[in-house]
Amino acid sequence: MMEKRELKAEIRKARLAERDAISAELRLEHSLAMAEMGGEQLPVEPGLVVSGFFPIRSEADIRPLMARLKARGVRLCLPVVIDKETIVFRELVPGAELVNTGFGTRGPGPQAAVLDPDLLLVPLSAFDAHGNRIGYGAGHYDRAIARLKEKGRHPRLIGIAFDCQEVAEVPYEAHDVRLEAVLTESGLRQFAE
Repeated sequence: MMEKRELKAEIRKARLAERDAISAELRLEHSLAMAEMGGEQLPVEPGLVVSGFFPIRSEADIRPLMARLKARGVRLCLPVVIDKETIVFRELVPGAELVNTGFGTRGPGPQAAVLDPDLLLVPLSAFDAHGNRIGYGAGHYDRAIARLKEKGRHPRLIGIAFDCQEVAEVPYEAHDVRLEAVLTESGLRQFAE
């Protein structure tokens, strides 16, 4: 029987291949649909700290969604890779210089404030109907969430994916953190506790 880690790697590879197969034009359409629906449906209020991300490879482009959330009064931050084990969330403010922040993406530089997000928009490779997710394999988000919980913080976790990234079942491990919901081009899907 395949170990959970190997099974996750196989699922990750297959779902990312499906995501990569979506044309750039259709990814843009899906991303804009996500901005439209998520801008209305995500549970945010003025002053809430929301961590987004800039897209890499074939990820959904949630920059239009982040702009809508900003217009609703949230404070935005982006993940920044500090080392192989650590990401922090730096505040994204208009006009701030963007620097390379790891994984081929850009974000606020070291002068930006480090924030503890109340809600994380989480990129992923695959998800299931129970809110389990497979990330990219480095464990950055799992460790960042664990550090936030050690500080007494319990951020809401909303996955960001395309419908094609859903699988019947994600192999669950003790360190895995479940999502509260996932936003796809079909809308926001809440998961039971």
